[in-house]
Amino acid sequence: MNQLAKQLPIIIIGNGIAGTTLARQVRKGSKQPIVIISEESDYFFSRTALMYVYMGHLLWEDILPYEKSFWKKNELELISDSVVDVATKEKTITLKSGKKMAYDKLVLATGSKPRRIPMEGDDFEGVQYFYHKKDLELLEKNTLNSKKAVLIGGGLIGIEMAEMLRSKNIEVTFLVRETQFWNQVLSPEESQLVGEHMKTHQIDLSLNTTLKHIESNAEGKVEAVFTDEGERIPCDFVGITIGVVPNIDFLLKTPIATEQGILVDEYLATNEKDVYAIGDCAQLRFPPKGRKAIDPIWYTGRMMGETLAQNLLEKPTKYAPGHAFNSSKFFDIEYQTYGQIQNIPSEEEAHFFWKKKTKSLRLAYSKKTHRFLGISVLGIRIRHEVIAQWLDEKITVDQVIDTLEKANFDPEFFPAYETEIQKLWKTSKTECA
Repeated sequence: MNQLAKQLPIIIIGNGIAGTTLARQVRKGSKQPIVIISEESDYFFSRTALMYVYMGHLLWEDILPYEKSFWKKNELELISDSVVDVATKEKTITLKSGKKMAYDKLVLATGSKPRRIPMEGDDFEGVQYFYHKKDLELLEKNTLNSKKAVLIGGGLIGIEMAEMLRSKNIEVTFLVRETQFWNQVLSPEESQLVGEHMKTHQIDLSLNTTLKHIESNAEGKVEAVFTDEGERIPCDFVGITIGVVPNIDFLLKTPIATEQGILVDEYLATNEKDVYAIGDCAQLRFPPKGRKAIDPIWYTGRMMGETLAQNLLEKPTKYAPGHAFNSSKFFDIEYQTYGQIQNIPSEEEAHFFWKKKTKSLRLAYSKKTHRFLGISVLGIRIRHEVIAQWLDEKITVDQVIDTLEKANFDPEFFPAYETEIQKLWKTSKTECA
């Protein structure tokens, strides 16, 4: 870098896991000024832990991974503001406050925003989305005296909000337009298991049901929703949880190329010189086989931050996310998935499924070669490094079944099901022979 470039900062828009990881990693190898801009919160926080603050398990301070002194100590300048324009030719940004700033490198790490419902009523009092810190504060206000809630949508945000509301003894009706819960990810058997488990937590799960209208009283406070079947469901709170989309609206009039997200190459660079994108807002032009172009998951944001840091430190590195994996919870059932495993097997693959009460295991493998492709488990903890090794070594599903105990995360303290699974696998092979 020349002397002029050293005088200009790396500006990071967004202080989530992607932007914060990038700043930390760049600081390890460079003294170049770094500016992080966000209006959501003063400091980086664990977004996945917001629900535990609402439930009273944690305080806000508990979900801040770094001491407040960390930022000054590492010479990371924090600005509480939002960006309204990017001038890539002049290499400047304009803040909502009116201030203009020049940059050496610009990193867009603006994350996601809730997908909005295409109808009136989401601005009624007591109707809201849930993603940002301000949503947590609004939720605490909206549900202070709530008795009956309706959730619209599904997926992980929806079930998290359901657990949050139930922790306050609020009745919950869950409207899901699909025939099964989160069926774009879970198999029919897994969806059924999760759906039955939700009912044990007093969730009224209404499948194959679509929201048609939200009703308010004279003061603009929500008081009911109507379904496509004409049913009126009284409520004093409505949570909209129909997913998220990249937060890129402020870029649409700039030369930066976008589709659903901000288009980036394998080095996470955009079409504009010295402008990059990472995290939920980034869309890979050429995603690796089996990976999504937009992958709004915590660990991919972290990996993108680590990768781009190397590139900004002039150590060219391609983004290589490796095998897909994810984890979450459905109330007290833990969920893990690794590798390439779809909800419904393709023509080239087969699935093996085992279930016992609230626990299940599903394996995906090639019909032709029996190569192990991926695994999904509910209620059972498995070791990430073992699964990754099996995928790297391209072993067969038979080898996975035979050595399944190696993947057991808690072999000494939890019941082991390997023998049952192995027995069912042998039986299924015999029946198919």
